[in-house]
Amino acid sequence: MVANKWLMLGCASMALISSQALAQAPSTSDEVSRTDGPITQASDIVVIAGIGYRDRTDTPEPVLKYGTDYFQRFEPLTAGDALKRVPSVTFLSDVIESDAPQLRGLPPGYTQILINGERVPGGSTDRSFFMDRIPAELIDSVEIVRSSSARRTGDAIAGTLNINLRDGYELNGGYVRAGGLVYDDNELEPSLGFVWGGAVGPGRLLLGGNLQGRHNPKKKTSLRYGDSPENVADYATEEFDNREDQTDTRDGKDYSFNGSYEIDAGDTNFKLNGFYVKTDRTETERSFEYDDPTAVTGPVPDGNLLSDNANVAKIDQENYSIDGKLTQDWSAGKTSLRVGYAKFIEDRRETEYEIGFDVDEGDDPEFEGTLTQTDIEDQEFTVKLEHEIPLGETMKFVFGGYYQDKTRRTGIFQAEQEGTGSFEWNQFQQNPTDLATEFEELEAIDGGDSRIKEKRRDAFALIEGDTGAIKWEAGVRYEHTKVRVTDYTVDEDIADQSNSYGKFLPSASFKLSLTDKDRIIGSVARTLRRPQFDYILPATLEEEVGDSDLLGNPQLDPESAWGFDIGYEHRMGSRGIVGVNFFYRDVKDLIELTNTGEEGSEGEGTFVYTPMNVGDGKVYGVEFDLSTDLGFIGLPNTGLFGNLSWLDSEITDELGERRFNNQSKYVYNFGFIQDFPTFGAAFGATYRKQGAAYSRVIAEEVTTTYGAELEVFVEKRFGKTFTIRAVGSNLLNGAKRETFNKFDNLADQIDRNFDEYELESEKAGPVFQLIARMAF
Repeated sequence: MVANKWLMLGCASMALISSQALAQAPSTSDEVSRTDGPITQASDIVVIAGIGYRDRTDTPEPVLKYGTDYFQRFEPLTAGDALKRVPSVTFLSDVIESDAPQLRGLPPGYTQILINGERVPGGSTDRSFFMDRIPAELIDSVEIVRSSSARRTGDAIAGTLNINLRDGYELNGGYVRAGGLVYDDNELEPSLGFVWGGAVGPGRLLLGGNLQGRHNPKKKTSLRYGDSPENVADYATEEFDNREDQTDTRDGKDYSFNGSYEIDAGDTNFKLNGFYVKTDRTETERSFEYDDPTAVTGPVPDGNLLSDNANVAKIDQENYSIDGKLTQDWSAGKTSLRVGYAKFIEDRRETEYEIGFDVDEGDDPEFEGTLTQTDIEDQEFTVKLEHEIPLGETMKFVFGGYYQDKTRRTGIFQAEQEGTGSFEWNQFQQNPTDLATEFEELEAIDGGDSRIKEKRRDAFALIEGDTGAIKWEAGVRYEHTKVRVTDYTVDEDIADQSNSYGKFLPSASFKLSLTDKDRIIGSVARTLRRPQFDYILPATLEEEVGDSDLLGNPQLDPESAWGFDIGYEHRMGSRGIVGVNFFYRDVKDLIELTNTGEEGSEGEGTFVYTPMNVGDGKVYGVEFDLSTDLGFIGLPNTGLFGNLSWLDSEITDELGERRFNNQSKYVYNFGFIQDFPTFGAAFGATYRKQGAAYSRVIAEEVTTTYGAELEVFVEKRFGKTFTIRAVGSNLLNGAKRETFNKFDNLADQIDRNFDEYELESEKAGPVFQLIARMAF
């Protein structure tokens, strides 16, 4: 009811003021421009003349902004691919994929993801959003907001990544994009898109669409070893258990659309934004386990074959968002009202069939099948009201409120089938799916049928100042959240629980100009991270922590952090920039697993663990970035870009000190672009590498390393409206390697008494694109 009242109020206000705007709106022409700059012609996007740079922002906050001209020539497919070229962003994805960004190397849940400045829901339990769901073709710019402001929600301990989509006041004309991608297994996938912006009625309209074929053929190898010998070096000779060879192919299509309509009538501005992304994806895995580390036997199972496994997941996802913003200048100041609705839907059907040949002599092979049906629906309704009052010539006071009504519905259901029988098997010609029969009735897994509701009511106020040499901002935000958790898989007396918490989040930032080219940028802010969804369900998951159990905790509060950034930025030439920044975060109320003392479902030696706000941590590092041409040495058509981040952190858990889980020690990328204006051509390359990442939880430790990435492009321009690019990516055959230390329980982990030791590697080959763009 509250949400409906807000919606009716917002829509009524918008209708009233926008009707006034329509009557007052001037005629719109190609020369119309807003206060933040002229409209870009479509031909300037298709035919990039010169070198792309990182933009220099003038807001008090520490923001790095990258327009499409910075990364477009390498033809990134998604927003995730584009982020691989900006500072301090790492990924723990499979090779040639870029899904959940880790700003400053912290787990994805510590980074706030915004689309057009607004939050969007996702499918992950840690509240992260997969950036490979947003096609790069829809992007106008990418912003890294290093610190927080009272204007925005404070869910940003690591920082904020804001993806600005194109709108009608940033583009005039249109263009089409067509091409294809060829993968290592000779699969050809299409890449098609269009964008158009222009005057329609009293305002400007932008429409964009994209079809992107996705394909990722990978090969994996796993070597597993049993109980720990006295000397770890003896694993390969004494404790070998099995080898798994796996092919993992991911096929899909992404369909996307975005649009915006804006009326700028001087004192009144009205804007309506919307985007829609649909993903159809199939992930197919085929795995063979052998009892020999190197040998492959013939087409019969009585040699070294231990098991034959087929896993197929069919995934259908939809993301969409619509929001309207109305801004009015009047005698009492400037008022803006923004109303938005966003939704994420996932329908995932996964089947796994396995034939086991590792049976006693004379016994028949065993057959098992599992069906897992996952349905997630996450929706958010938001209202933001803001008012700005001038305070003299150099300052202004801003205050407002924020309301969010979020509902997340999750259903995870499973069914099984099993059997035995005598049969001959040829794993090279047959598939375990050939033996599939009807599944039993689907049943919810523990914690798999739930609903989570969150209602947020925030208030904020800040003061901004601009004296010419220094721009500053100082404010505070209060965020109050009420959470209600309903778990339909547990007893009624604990199935429905609620929690509420409130946090004051002060913040301040400044930019001090030392000269026309040099400035210092600083900020301090308190931020938070809300608990992940699976941790606040009251269900008990058996053998989730090694052989021990995990009990959720609906009373979890968010983690919080005080942090600061201090940096220096120097202008090189007319547009080039070099910058360095130091950051620090002091994190409190870290959510860690604690032992309840209760015996686990597996009996003596096992326990029930539950997440609690009991930990502290520190995060710090240095970030360097460069974007410039070489005009100062007489090479204005040669551009250099690069960034380097050194990342570190400290947490103390039951096993001692460690870094934040999966934080890489460093990440860097550098490259160049050489333009030939006379010939209408250009070429360039970029090289990227991120350091090893280590994760330690109770009963498992994982070390992940990645190989380097190399991309190269060649471009030919024809006149002012047509461009062809050839791009090669993953030219070094990217590899991901993981080492798993697995234990039965915490005591064994402390004593280094291994349950299993595993070495896993996956590799994918190069990808080649040929893309043509034409403006009209």
